[in-house]
Amino acid sequence: MAETKSKTDSSMSAFALERRGAPLAPRWLFARRLAINIGIAVALILVSLAIGMICYHRLESLDWLQSFGHAAMILGGMGPYEEPKNDGSKLFEGLYALYSGLLLVGVTGLILAPIILRVMHHFHVPDSEKGAPPRRPKRPSGAK
Repeated sequence: MAETKSKTDSSMSAFALERRGAPLAPRWLFARRLAINIGIAVALILVSLAIGMICYHRLESLDWLQSFGHAAMILGGMGPYEEPKNDGSKLFEGLYALYSGLLLVGVTGLILAPIILRVMHHFHVPDSEKGAPPRRPKRPSGAK
């Protein structure tokens, strides 16, 4: 016996994305997806800032406010404003700068993903990976 899905079973969740041909997600769901992604991005940034502050505090023996300044400058892409004192600090600073650059790219993608998905779904952009053939224009009724 085949079971039919009820309306509540087929309702969209924040993590289940709509398929091609499905109706556009409601605005509240789009806002929820965007809020979740922004929340994850902010959490990643805060954890990264905390790690940078702890490492600067331990390696450079800076107070917490100075550690915040150094970590925030590198995490924000501005670079260091003071030369590291020892080799361990130099190594950490280089690795932290590389990590920060990758974090910037990842967080940007995370925040833009729901927006790009909504725009692409709105215009029904075909998947190029699946090799969908381009649509042919319809022939006039009298043409062969």
